[in-house]
Amino acid sequence: MEHGVYSGNQDKRSVGVTWRALLVGILLIPVNVYWIIDSRGQGYPTTVSLYFNVIFCIFVLIGFNFIINRLLPKFALRQGELLTVYVMLAISSSIAGHDFMRVLASLPAHPFWYATPENEWAELFHRYIPTWLSVSNKTMLTDYFKGDSSFYIMDNVRLWLKPVLWWTSFIFFLLFVMLCINAIVRKQWTEQEKLSYPVIQLPLEMTAGGGLSGLMRNRLMWIGFGIAGVIDIINGLHFLYPSVPTVGGRLYDLHPFFPSKPLNAIGWTPVAIFPFAIGMAFFIPLDLSFSCWFFYLFWKVQRVLGAVLGLRSLPRFPYVEEQAFGAYIGLFVIAIWTTRKHLWGVLKKTFAGTTKIDDANEPLPYRWAVLGLVGAFVYLVGFCRVAGMSIWVAVVFFVVYYAISTAICRMRAELGSPVHDLHFLGPDQTLPKFFGTRRLGSANLTMFAYLYFFNRAYRGHPMPHQLEGFKLAERTRINTRRLLIAMIITVPLATIAAFWFHLHISYNTGAHSWFAWEPFNRLQRFLSAPQPPDYAATIASSAGLLSTLLLMVMRIKVFWWPFHPAGYAVSSSWSMNVFWFSIMISFFAKWIILKIGGIKSHRQAIPFFLGLILGEFIIGSIWSIIGISMHIPTYRFLY
Repeated sequence: MEHGVYSGNQDKRSVGVTWRALLVGILLIPVNVYWIIDSRGQGYPTTVSLYFNVIFCIFVLIGFNFIINRLLPKFALRQGELLTVYVMLAISSSIAGHDFMRVLASLPAHPFWYATPENEWAELFHRYIPTWLSVSNKTMLTDYFKGDSSFYIMDNVRLWLKPVLWWTSFIFFLLFVMLCINAIVRKQWTEQEKLSYPVIQLPLEMTAGGGLSGLMRNRLMWIGFGIAGVIDIINGLHFLYPSVPTVGGRLYDLHPFFPSKPLNAIGWTPVAIFPFAIGMAFFIPLDLSFSCWFFYLFWKVQRVLGAVLGLRSLPRFPYVEEQAFGAYIGLFVIAIWTTRKHLWGVLKKTFAGTTKIDDANEPLPYRWAVLGLVGAFVYLVGFCRVAGMSIWVAVVFFVVYYAISTAICRMRAELGSPVHDLHFLGPDQTLPKFFGTRRLGSANLTMFAYLYFFNRAYRGHPMPHQLEGFKLAERTRINTRRLLIAMIITVPLATIAAFWFHLHISYNTGAHSWFAWEPFNRLQRFLSAPQPPDYAATIASSAGLLSTLLLMVMRIKVFWWPFHPAGYAVSSSWSMNVFWFSIMISFFAKWIILKIGGIKSHRQAIPFFLGLILGEFIIGSIWSIIGISMHIPTYRFLY
């Protein structure tokens, strides 16, 4: 897949970041953001690696492109322009998504509106909340929480203006650090190691020749599209009219089949078939797809083993989440180790100017990237220090965060994992376990509650989409420095649009704060009942780190070793509960195709599996749009 399936990917006319591409992207960002913000109950596009809403937008643009090409061929969008729009929409989706702005928008006002004498929030932590990041006037918040009002009243705008602008600046620098890291590692990962970037295969192939050639004219793709599309149409009708039978897409729990001890310790174990998940898993290496479902079952075995051994003193055994945290840190260590020579060259060029490493075609010159990274990191630490955090806590917090981020980025670039949740195990949750809540103190813990919005889960992380954008640029000869500008423009536009639409909807229908309950209830527990360091969790995280490094060593030393360390990490995620069975089906399908037909049959089958993804994404998007426009719940193919 490194060289593409269709020659359209090598379009010599490829043009990327043009004014019209930027204009189309800028115009679509608010539409795209509104879709995500208003899609509560209509599906969650940013919970898997490839976003269905973005694919749908590009699909629609390709449809318009087909008409324009017939009437005015000179004005048809080219592949590079379509991919520029794709990158802008993907990053804006990450910002507006389920585990980012959807969480942040509910945080500023929540601890003041819901403070009661019973929960004692006012006494416990109100004094630690920065006034410039929150909205505390309970009287003026009535319309926000009750609804039947309008955001477009000057008093309401003034109420929110300061926290919105401060949080926008924070998010800008948060993502700018990611851009700098990606600019530093891009050359090594993309050109030297030639990582495959499986997640980008669908947008790359469907935009070939401006979407007018290649994949979009492949009959086998449309067969896959039709199969997935028909399944989603039937399931959508079943949702509205239960008398219509359902086809796949449902979660059948295996747990009731094991009612007795110790096997009942497996817990919730759903089985479901999702065409798009089968399609996405087809593009990841066999050893990773095998490891995903193998280690998922391995975690279940550990739970049963804990029940057999009667480990009641360790109620969270086998500490799956903590092991996963250690595994992600292990993936970061591996990524740094494999990139060490390049990183040393970048540092020498930045501070000594003695290396011959070439950065002429990089998104940022290496000196600018390193200095930009340091400057943006200092801004984030300073922001948190002014908000009440200790400097050492802020530094450790962001070091851990970007270590996880880099691990996810590397994993996506090398292996294309379809999911990477890491629920509830960002630095805001792991640092209290490692250090204890007393040592961190009330001010740090209070700020942790506000930083929860980009640490709740890592499903829709923006950093991999930045790096994948640079890979798309490399494949289609888009100017990476212009693409960097497009990415930078996207961040404040998407952030303000997400705030805007959240406030617009909230003042109309009443604010929903279910995300905000999680960090502030946790904060209440931390402050009312201080917790010592959790040594069992620390040991489990260390075990996860060591296991990941050991798995990597075995892959290097033993050529037949079938277990991939990334599979060990991602298999613990919540989403793997939903998709493990689909990944297993895809593994066996790919294994059989390679065993019987070889690499030639594998290449011939690629359009069919791309069609499975595209078909479910397009029909699923249509159901989501119907639900939003008609204000009714509809079928969700993506849980």
